[in-house]
Amino acid sequence: MSRSFAFLVALTLSLLAVQTSSAADAPPPLRVGIIGLDTSHAGAFTKLMNDPKNTGDLANMKVVAAFPGGSKDIESSASRVEKYTADIKAMGVEIVDSIPALLTKVDCVLLESVDGRPHLEQVRPVFAAGKPVFIDKPLAGSLVDALTIAELGEKSKTPWFSSSSLRYGPGVALTKANPKLGEITGVSAWSPCSLEKTHPDLYWYGIHGCEMLYTYMGPGCQTVSRTQTEGTDFVVGTWKDGRIGTFRGIRQGKADYGATVYGTKGSVAAPGYEGYKPLLEVVATFFRTGKPPIAASETIELMAFMEAADESKRQGGKPVSIADVLEKARAQVKATAK
Repeated sequence: MSRSFAFLVALTLSLLAVQTSSAADAPPPLRVGIIGLDTSHAGAFTKLMNDPKNTGDLANMKVVAAFPGGSKDIESSASRVEKYTADIKAMGVEIVDSIPALLTKVDCVLLESVDGRPHLEQVRPVFAAGKPVFIDKPLAGSLVDALTIAELGEKSKTPWFSSSSLRYGPGVALTKANPKLGEITGVSAWSPCSLEKTHPDLYWYGIHGCEMLYTYMGPGCQTVSRTQTEGTDFVVGTWKDGRIGTFRGIRQGKADYGATVYGTKGSVAAPGYEGYKPLLEVVATFFRTGKPPIAASETIELMAFMEAADESKRQGGKPVSIADVLEKARAQVKATAK
């Protein structure tokens, strides 16, 4: 055997060993289903998840089936669901006619319906089937429904979480670790804040900026006050430790995303939108581990923060207690359960 031939044989065997090792190291395949094709997230998430070049927890994960859904009384849903369904189908995803049919074909679920109101009824069979589920923003169309979802998830012992993509991204961790910042003493966050009459004002789009606020401040807000003009919402939250965080909702002029984070050493400009992939990497890890990256209690407080902002608006900008808002909503949940 010549040296060159022996070298080629050794090289081939080495490459085969690497390929075999890589295949063995790859995470097991997971079949993902989507509920709700009336949002651009459905197509964007499918493209990212089904990318054959994915590594880490996103590798070997594929969207295989989807249920279109859609809401006739929301223009942005009714006018887009047919096209987005066709787009998803063209990607090789099977379109099914019911959520129960979807659940027989998948291991985990992305609940993507742009309308938060049907989320409670859409997630019930998912919880009953014990499939891990990511619920895209808003978690629900009301605080009462959000509390009910959290309760059902706990009772069924099914892992779930909900988040805006603004919570994740490389810039978030870099901002928190910035040596010029120190301990966080306050945050001013902003985002677009278009309104949808079927939802509480901040649930529809302002939730992105509110999610950024909570990403840096954490839970513990006690009171919320809000001022609104035609082009702007301005919401002030006071935390139990005396810190103040604000959200500016933009409807006039350039509407973008961002935050200024204030600390004991200085202030730092935090990034805004950094794409969907950082969120999907977190979702993929969640699907594989069953461990939610956010406590349900923090998500519920975020929903209550936005609900309290609506109540403050109704009261002419007076500070509203989040505890009071939650107490009222829990009483409604209890009354409905009877």
